Amino acid sequence: MSAFVKGLYVLGLTSLISTAWISDRPAKEKQPRFSRYYVASESYESVGIIDVNKDGRPDLVSGDFWYENSADPKALFRKRYLIGNQKRYNQYYDDFSTIPLDVNGDGNLDVVTGGYWGGSLRWLENPGKPGIWPIHLIAGVGAVECTRAWDVDGDGVIEIVPNNPGKPLKYYKLEKGGTFRQVNVGSLQDHGLGFGDLNGDGKGDFVVSKGWLENKGNETWEMRPEFDLGTTSVPILVVDLTGDGQNDLIVGQGHSYGLHWYEQRLQDGKRTWLKHSIDETASQYHTMEWADLTGDGNPELITGKRFRAHNDTDPGCYDDVGLYYFTWDGKAFTKHAIAYGPAGVGKGTGISFALGDLRGTGRQDIVVAGKDGLTVFFNEKK
Repeated sequence: MSAFVKGLYVLGLTSLISTAWISDRPAKEKQPRFSRYYVASESYESVGIIDVNKDGRPDLVSGDFWYENSADPKALFRKRYLIGNQKRYNQYYDDFSTIPLDVNGDGNLDVVTGGYWGGSLRWLENPGKPGIWPIHLIAGVGAVECTRAWDVDGDGVIEIVPNNPGKPLKYYKLEKGGTFRQVNVGSLQDHGLGFGDLNGDGKGDFVVSKGWLENKGNETWEMRPEFDLGTTSVPILVVDLTGDGQNDLIVGQGHSYGLHWYEQRLQDGKRTWLKHSIDETASQYHTMEWADLTGDGNPELITGKRFRAHNDTDPGCYDDVGLYYFTWDGKAFTKHAIAYGPAGVGKGTGISFALGDLRGTGRQDIVVAGKDGLTVFFNEKK
């Protein structure tokens, strides 16, 4: 893996993990401009960024295809290559994540995915040459709402964490030889999953909809039922918004209206969570990222409405769709639309999107999959 792409991937991971960044951005600072670039009309709901052919330019992997980057601006991601045939169930492909990871140690980044209907966690082996990528079973885990990757044990290698509503919480640690070991965390999880240090002890904890699981060390965890967040986003972001040294939560409602943040308060040894509204006007805030889009060293919240999350049965399913970023001034969030409007004009987020510098400009671009197609939003100069 080239240093350029490795750095790109690490940035994508660290944007999800606990940070303590407070914005001092001037209120009238110019915001970035995004140019929309059509890639494909496929309806896979996840996308990843990988330098598949090792030419130093990051490519896109989504569903059954990888899309080649190019030095020619007119040819960006126009060449596509078939890598598999993911099973389709009605209006969904059984493919709910695109996590880059060199599983077998051959120097090629593979892909970890999971499926809701098949109930399995799998990795797709990148052969380093044209052709179908072999599929390997990691485990049968039950319905996979989405899969995330965090360095749970702090050894510098990501672990694979499936969100399995109604099933025990567990993660999978990559072992030598390309095998995975299951680590059990909790007896039950619901819709929604996050990871970060909530009690300031230097160890990452898990966040689920009905509380958080404290990392006690030695792969043991203790449930703290301090809140009920509903059918929450994947991920739930763990971020110190107030600068008090205590991490807060940013939570979207994946299948209803609402985007909120929960302020952690600690007094006399008792922890409470104060709910604040970010946006009540949109539904299906199913996925989100925390990264610096403006280039000022402060992160923004990037999220949006998932298009047709439950095939038009969720509240707000017929509302306009949108992709947004929210700036934070230390007290409140401000909403900025990247693409908003009816399907085809706005853009839905799918179940997970990717951030990366696709053209070597030093700015974070946004790649968004979903039932309304695969699109890149290039981050242009202000």
